[in-house]
Amino acid sequence: QVQLVESGGGLVQPGGSLRLSCEASGRFNRIHEMGWYAQAPDQQRELVADITSGGGTYVRESVQGRFTISRDSAKNTVSLQMNTLKPEDTAVYYCNVKYWLEGSLIETWGQGTRVTVSS
Repeated sequence: QVQLVESGGGLVQPGGSLRLSCEASGRFNRIHEMGWYAQAPDQQRELVADITSGGGTYVRESVQGRFTISRDSAKNTVSLQMNTLKPEDTAVYYCNVKYWLEGSLIETWGQGTRVTVSS
């Protein structure tokens, strides 16, 4: 089993920056993919960005040029640098990790960290 610990959410003014981090620990053979999802009030959880074990990245179009995802494979962490934040970025952000354990690909979620962009 893998546990995820998220940090970095909070309240920020429009135009500000935040950095979310997520650390994975526990039992696994190899991490396949790490990413961040956002769930705004009364909306479904949606993918914001993810990064594969090979370093390939996806960033949702609405945040391209403002958000950057990175990964430290040695520390099993994934970070989301969020710049030029807008009120519409307000959401609970969830870390998502897909990992291999004994031949099975397993998905797990963090507890969520709230990001509020408001003046």
